[in-house]
Amino acid sequence: MAAWLQTAIFGITLVIMLVGLFGLIVPIFPGITVIWLAALGFGVVKGFNTLGIWIFVFISLLAVAGMLVDNLLMATGARQGGAAWSTLLLGVLGGVVGTFLLPPVGGLILAPVVIFLIEWRKQEDWRKALQSIRGLAVGWGLAFVARFGIGVLMIICWIIWEWKG
Repeated sequence: MAAWLQTAIFGITLVIMLVGLFGLIVPIFPGITVIWLAALGFGVVKGFNTLGIWIFVFISLLAVAGMLVDNLLMATGARQGGAAWSTLLLGVLGGVVGTFLLPPVGGLILAPVVIFLIEWRKQEDWRKALQSIRGLAVGWGLAFVARFGIGVLMIICWIIWEWKG
């Protein structure tokens, strides 16, 4: 493969990965998925050697972890804020419905509203209900930091793949 083409493939892949990484700032942007797809595209274009296969498998495992950490940390934060598991499940359902009714931000709006309203009804104290939402927000902040770190690690793994491959 010509040197200019290799450089172009590297540059395009890096730009897409950086878009995915910095897209993580926007809660509805699937940045981890974008980084993973860029690595997949790189492998398809450049070919998967033995090292490439192992690194791509590791990048895939990181992607799955990055997708799970978001929900786990947000749920943990809301639980520490006092929300019940049943409330969290209904909040997730509200988020899914909201995403379909008002894409792309409907889920971001409806999930915390559902959690707040259910907790307010259960506890009959809007301050305690608001505490659940604060916990959800703290969990989201921690999830962002974790996802960003995972995204950086995915990109570093891809750079090693390119460098050593």
